[in-house]
Amino acid sequence: MKARQRVIYIILTVSLCALAMGIVDAIVKPPYFIKSLIKIALFMVVPLLYFALNRGEFKSFKRLFVPEKKMLFRAALLGVGVFAVIIVTYLVCRNIYDFSTVAEKLTSDSGVNADNFIYVSIYISFVNSLLEEFFFRGFAFITLKRESSRLLAYIFSSSLFTLYHIGMTSGWFNPLLLVLMLVGLFIGGCIFNYLNEKSENIYMSWLVHMCANFAINLIGMFLLNNM
Repeated sequence: MKARQRVIYIILTVSLCALAMGIVDAIVKPPYFIKSLIKIALFMVVPLLYFALNRGEFKSFKRLFVPEKKMLFRAALLGVGVFAVIIVTYLVCRNIYDFSTVAEKLTSDSGVNADNFIYVSIYISFVNSLLEEFFFRGFAFITLKRESSRLLAYIFSSSLFTLYHIGMTSGWFNPLLLVLMLVGLFIGGCIFNYLNEKSENIYMSWLVHMCANFAINLIGMFLLNNM
């Protein structure tokens, strides 16, 4: 595959996979287990096919999963900070906005409830976050940046990461909160890209993403238990 073909492949497949997951989340709404299998097929198999077709990229692929110990401590500290910010933001906003809609949508759209939430939250925190980091940062950013420009990789990866969440959170928030969430996701995507850019592995952003999910899951558990 030539360089231009590789760029087209990455942009096209990431766009189509993100769109497909958006449709699954917002329209199809299968049980969470089925949705997770679909996401694994789209977010893992499609990038792996790219690396299988481009054997010269295999060394770069392996590097995505080689951690740098000196960077992990910084990521852990940043992750703790992100965890705290999310929890504090929720505590400040819960008297302003009624978050009960979020719990209702989780239950009605995905079948997530207080009984199975602990298992879902473990999957989201460890597996789902790694899957998204591999797809949006390892494939849509690091790999694309190597084949195109830094600016394109930053904008494309962060934009698709943001748009992908629209289907997932459809109907959760009012328009103002939705816009704020999308802006935050785009900025967060850029920060995640920056964390991984120098090391060219996904562990920095994965640790921060994991901590953010811990906080969101803790809030989700509280909401479900108080339905």
